[in-house]
Amino acid sequence: MTSEQTKTFDLSASFKAYDVRGIVGESITTEIVEAVGAAFVDVLDLAGETVLVGGDMRPSSPEFSRAFANGAATRGANVQLLDLISTDELYYACGSLNAAGATFTASHNPAEYNGIKMAKAGAVPISSETGLKEIQAAAEAYLNAGTIPGDVPRGLISVRDVLRDYAEYLRSLVDLSGSRPLKVVVDAGNGMAGMTTPAVLGDTLLTKLPLEIIPLYFELDGSFPNHPANPLEPENLRDLQAAVIAHGADVGLAFDGDADRCFVIDEKGQPVSPSAVTGMVARREIARAKANGEDTPTIIHNLLTSRAVPELVASEGGRAFRTRVGHSFIKAVMAAEGAIFGGEHSAHFYFRDFWNADTGMLAAMHVLAALGEQDGPLSELGREYEPYRSSGEINSEIEDKAAAVERVRVDFHTEDVEVDYLDGSTFIAADGSYWFNLRPSNTEPFLRLNVEAVDQDTMERVRDRVLALVRS
Repeated sequence: MTSEQTKTFDLSASFKAYDVRGIVGESITTEIVEAVGAAFVDVLDLAGETVLVGGDMRPSSPEFSRAFANGAATRGANVQLLDLISTDELYYACGSLNAAGATFTASHNPAEYNGIKMAKAGAVPISSETGLKEIQAAAEAYLNAGTIPGDVPRGLISVRDVLRDYAEYLRSLVDLSGSRPLKVVVDAGNGMAGMTTPAVLGDTLLTKLPLEIIPLYFELDGSFPNHPANPLEPENLRDLQAAVIAHGADVGLAFDGDADRCFVIDEKGQPVSPSAVTGMVARREIARAKANGEDTPTIIHNLLTSRAVPELVASEGGRAFRTRVGHSFIKAVMAAEGAIFGGEHSAHFYFRDFWNADTGMLAAMHVLAALGEQDGPLSELGREYEPYRSSGEINSEIEDKAAAVERVRVDFHTEDVEVDYLDGSTFIAADGSYWFNLRPSNTEPFLRLNVEAVDQDTMERVRDRVLALVRS
């Protein structure tokens, strides 16, 4: 972003709290990316070290990867280009090779966007509090100076493929070889799961598993010709739901564009909530940790996850740790608490065995293992993990969000309700019949409501009462 009069660069439009994201040719260009690559090396003191660089299937990703690599090499780093990778492949590479890295992706954003997700060695996340602001400032300084100084020995640029190693590593964590035969429809949304699914679950690189994979939109295409690669939106799951029923499949899996999130559909075409997936994976990971001698393994869940999750964790002899929402934040909590696994309502799933990073593919493998080791359908298995009724997230466009929350607080004041303020305002009924959370969006004029209750009638009654107050 430049001003024609002064030619001063300001990258604040594209540098977010946890990554870089902008419109190609406007707030993210090859010139900017090259400066960011140089700044990345300087701020993290990576001269003489290995830096890993890859990207997703967006048309601009290869050019941006090369520009970042050139900037990094100019400042003395030895760059290994990973070419096409999913975001969790980058985390795998940064963890297994103990090297810092960057991948070019805008996840589920529309085709005109691209961005950069960066990690330190060991897949440690980089945020505005842990180096991203300094990288922005250093990149702006290079752009304003008009040059990146080559006053250090230039690093080498080479190419490395980590897909097979990534696939082998995931298979070492979840053994699917003994599963009953499963028919699995996978909607890659023309994103990176179109490459990682055949490698991990198929037989293109490794031995065949007892899985019949039915592909939907596996062609890598950053223009997203079929539907946006954002499974959080229900309309983007319709093709998968129809295909599961048409093929008589056991399960459907939907990945977002960079394949770090995974959504699950049962054999009836119905979504299995991310909370149920969290519970399913938590049970398996607690059992594995206990078998390895851990007394009370810790599971992380955010405050919008179903309360069925902490109840299940307690019943399995684990410790549940509740956090605010935010995937980069949760990675830090995973490390601080020594947690073995973490799940969010947004379908981000984190594993200690994956350097505390999130990986949709590993979560999917746990679901397939849980389904494949018993004889019942996924709809039955999922019900075990979803005893409560949920509203899902409901957005209300409100200018004065604080006043709306205060109206709700006053109205519920006479009832036996506890309020906590970990993230927004969570109202918890003392009799356990319901809870709801009101969270203001940081970036939009939205107040977000999530309600959970013991039955559908209670959920609808509380939901409608709160919405009437919020929107009055």
